[in-house]
Amino acid sequence: MKTNIKRGKITMTITIAISCFALAFIMTMQFKIVNQTDITEIENMRETELRTELANWKAKYEETEAKYEETEAKIEEYKQTKQSNEETGKVVETELEQVNMTLGKTDVKGQGIEVVIRETGNEEISKINADDLLVIVNALKLAGAEAISINDERIINMTDIVNINDTFIKVNGQRILAPYVIKAIGNQTYLESALLGNGGYVEELKQIGHDVSIEKSNDVKITKYNDEIKIKYME
Repeated sequence: MKTNIKRGKITMTITIAISCFALAFIMTMQFKIVNQTDITEIENMRETELRTELANWKAKYEETEAKYEETEAKIEEYKQTKQSNEETGKVVETELEQVNMTLGKTDVKGQGIEVVIRETGNEEISKINADDLLVIVNALKLAGAEAISINDERIINMTDIVNINDTFIKVNGQRILAPYVIKAIGNQTYLESALLGNGGYVEELKQIGHDVSIEKSNDVKITKYNDEIKIKYME
């Protein structure tokens, strides 16, 4: 009887021991699985976050690069437009200067001649009149004069040179008196030849007895037309 009880205790002890060992083994395995699962998830989470962050930075970089290229393109376009506008402005400015010079609206200077007609006081010689000045001006124009003035009154297409009661002459509505100084810018040889020699009107005036001189100069200065240019009939 005692032997049976003793064997039962031993069997129970062994069973409990085996159960404890099995439980410990199972718990150990569970802890390992839990630990492995947590590390894997953490690693996966870190990798995902890194990929997301990298994707975000890549998107920001591409966006910044796109804006940079767009800005650079705008700057280049602005430079080209500015350069184009500057070139256009220069062309327009040059053309405007040419137009103003042609219209007589700017002071000009250059090589040419200066004709001076003085009164002699000789009553037997007819006085210089508007027609005399007109003939000289037209001769200079035909010789290629680029600018002409009489007593600093700029001659333009609409300039009037008229006699007033046979007492004085008006140019551009302004009264002028002797000596009459006619300036012309252009080829000196052509201008002088148009007035002297055979058929030259200055030569004729000299033969009549008028005091007329011609001087060449490389620095003839002609002032601009000061009045307003009025168009009446052109549209």
